Amino acid sequence: MNVNRTILLILTLLVAGGLRAQIPDFVYSPSIGSPQLYMAGNQLQYPIIRLKSTDQMELHFDDLDDGAVKNYYYTFILCNEDWTPAEVSEFDYLKGFSQMRIDNYTLSAVALTRYTHYQAILPDPNCIPIHSGNYMLKVFLDGDTSKLAFTKRFLVVDARTPIQSQMMQPQDNTLARAFQHIQFRVNTAAVNPTNPLDQIKVDILQNNRWDNVMRNLKPTFATSNDLQFNNPDDLNFEGGSEWRWIDLQSFRYQSERVQSVTATKTSTDIIAKTDGDRSQKEYYYYKDLNGNYYINTTEQYNPLWQTDYATVHFSFVPAGGAFPDKDVYMIGRWAGGGLNDSSRMTWNADKGRYERSYFLKEGYYSYSYVTVDRSDAAMKPSFAQTEGNHIDTENNYLILVYYRALGARADELVGISRFNSVNK
Repeated sequence: MNVNRTILLILTLLVAGGLRAQIPDFVYSPSIGSPQLYMAGNQLQYPIIRLKSTDQMELHFDDLDDGAVKNYYYTFILCNEDWTPAEVSEFDYLKGFSQMRIDNYTLSAVALTRYTHYQAILPDPNCIPIHSGNYMLKVFLDGDTSKLAFTKRFLVVDARTPIQSQMMQPQDNTLARAFQHIQFRVNTAAVNPTNPLDQIKVDILQNNRWDNVMRNLKPTFATSNDLQFNNPDDLNFEGGSEWRWIDLQSFRYQSERVQSVTATKTSTDIIAKTDGDRSQKEYYYYKDLNGNYYINTTEQYNPLWQTDYATVHFSFVPAGGAFPDKDVYMIGRWAGGGLNDSSRMTWNADKGRYERSYFLKEGYYSYSYVTVDRSDAAMKPSFAQTEGNHIDTENNYLILVYYRALGARADELVGISRFNSVNK
């Protein structure tokens, strides 16, 4: 089942049971701005820490409730490969306290938008994950997990299974110039599964996206502890194009992608230049962030609490008018990282374009547009009618290997491989 549909099913069941839904990478509170979780010192690095290591992550977010100070807490939830909560006690995956208060906060200064910036270094010595796997960070108010503010994904890896991976051209001629084919093999000797087809699961992410993850993959060949994934008809990702971008590191000095800025004493509105259809254009390389972003300013202020917010208006014009049977989504880690109401665009018939507005902090943002067929239960996104697909596009890939021991009630993350389609 597609991860998006799995999450939707979980949401439906929880709501039916009268419980608060808990979806990874989702903002529940309207007062939350710019939630980030990344490796310490690097906003562009996906949060993956090694089990029993000193690796650290940074958590940052703003509360936009007019500079009020609130009592925020966080906890970690161990999840299985499919992001369903593991049916284990927190004592089985956490050492120390199950909840931690976020006591590092600063009131905004200089900015027109009043907010309180919160930050923390994770994991805290008093709350440490002791089980490898998928984790959901939950941030909530007043020590009450029902007052959920937002969630974020991160991974804890115990790398015991070496992975050899590469990108190749698809053998199918219809895909050869537009898709990127992944082949890899996994050595499972360190975990020595009795039944590798049931105990081993493999996921592949392109540019750290979970909306188009290939998950629960099975090997083409399995001999002893050598699992080979090289079926030429599988593991083909759309190449896409290099990601679009907008530089918002200053609201006073307009960058190339900004059409106009309207500032009052209390707010700022930015109109981004309208984006056109690139589906029929030739491939063009430029360095991009592959859907990532970072908070920063070029005006020598502290970007954590001295940067401002603006309402940024985006628009996309398809070549042939509105798609009659498809929805258009704007994707990027800053836009929620998935396909949901917060990233779906609205068709403006009068202007002949899709539109979406976001309340964004000063920084640099990369993004793309995808379509989703409304009749597709799997909600599979596609670049084909918005960005175009090219085998030459630079993309990052992440292979994740999960293992469940006999009798265990949770998946372990035992292998990881990162590689780039250009710098193989």
